[in-house]
Amino acid sequence: MNLPFPARRPLALAALVGALALSSTALAQQTPVAVPEAVGVSSTRLDRLSDVLQGYVDEGRLAGMVALLTRGGKVVYHEAFGQRDVEAGAPMRRDSIFRIASQSKAVTSVAAMMLVEEGRMLLSDPVGKYLPAFADTTVAVAGDDGGYDVVESKRPITVRDLLTHSAGISYGDGAAVAAYQEAEIYGWYFADNDEPIGVTVDRLAALPFNAHPGDEWIYRYSSDILGALIERVSGTDLDSFFRERILDPLGMTDTHFYLPVEKRDRLATVYAATPEGGIERSPDVGGMIAQGAYVDGPRKSFSGGAGLLSTASDYARFLQMLLAGGALDGERLLSPKTVELMTVNHVADRFPWAAGAGFGLGFRVTLDLGTTGQYGSDGAYSWGGAYHTTYWVDPAEELVAVLMTQLIPAGNSDLQAKFQTMVYQAIVR
Repeated sequence: MNLPFPARRPLALAALVGALALSSTALAQQTPVAVPEAVGVSSTRLDRLSDVLQGYVDEGRLAGMVALLTRGGKVVYHEAFGQRDVEAGAPMRRDSIFRIASQSKAVTSVAAMMLVEEGRMLLSDPVGKYLPAFADTTVAVAGDDGGYDVVESKRPITVRDLLTHSAGISYGDGAAVAAYQEAEIYGWYFADNDEPIGVTVDRLAALPFNAHPGDEWIYRYSSDILGALIERVSGTDLDSFFRERILDPLGMTDTHFYLPVEKRDRLATVYAATPEGGIERSPDVGGMIAQGAYVDGPRKSFSGGAGLLSTASDYARFLQMLLAGGALDGERLLSPKTVELMTVNHVADRFPWAAGAGFGLGFRVTLDLGTTGQYGSDGAYSWGGAYHTTYWVDPAEELVAVLMTQLIPAGNSDLQAKFQTMVYQAIVR
């Protein structure tokens, strides 16, 4: 259905700076705000960005969204559009909370590298050293008759394989799909699981995987296994590790696996794209395409692959830490050399999702701008989430960009490509 939304006027420069300065979010309190022109960004061209984003709301293609940009470590743009809940008439706010799904993977990757820096594990360590269920894994080899054979993996899965999604593990598709369904391990959604992630991961280890370790880039359960590995090595659950070692030091007070009940009214509603180009509200229950169990669920499964909720401002602080070489506001999480290692290509030419790009220790990395055919810079790193959220860090431009919305499935939405274009056209020096 196409839903009517109120129009929004582009912000004038003074209003923009004033709105940013008065923002109650953590980022605006802790990160300096700049007049866009002071850091080489055009306010007039940012109005173009606002017009484009507002257009998706006015045309009924999105309920709402929040966009945030920093350049040179300063906030130059932080805007909310549309509504958090259309049916309730609740406006989107800058501090609205979103399901960020696979954007959780970057946080999990940072947590793992913190343990590497402390000498508690090596990237080359076999996962089975810490999670014995992974000591001997298998691979499903499809046969001509529609069945499959199970063979031993050629080598052990390593920590680096998990970080680069080279472990050969999918989300339960492939030749052995029936085995995953029988084990009730299928898809990325864990919020309604009534067991700890470590138990799920141990059950997963007994299933045949899609490829031998290191042979292919296969995106799926690796970060959930990595989360269970972090729990085992650190001796604490992933929720506590994140809170004590990453979220609290960075002031990410609105990032959670399960939402505190008092924040329920800030959680953005999930919508789905319709074939006609509009949106419809997702059902209240039914897993990943529904509103989810993030408030009223069992609160037992801390999914490092897709479990977090966050705000645009919280997540921008996390990215700003990476852009600044692993530290922010006096809190150092990683060394600059670790960030450097995480944001270069580790998979040779095995990354299948985009020409001119590779994959590092948790991020897609732009290798050749001309081959990608997209705005950006060589060396920029990025990813997104299933609910149509996206982010990137561009060290060459000292730029952080975050776009949060809740649309699954997103259909043929071109929102992310338009957002990227409109961000870069606003940079004038």
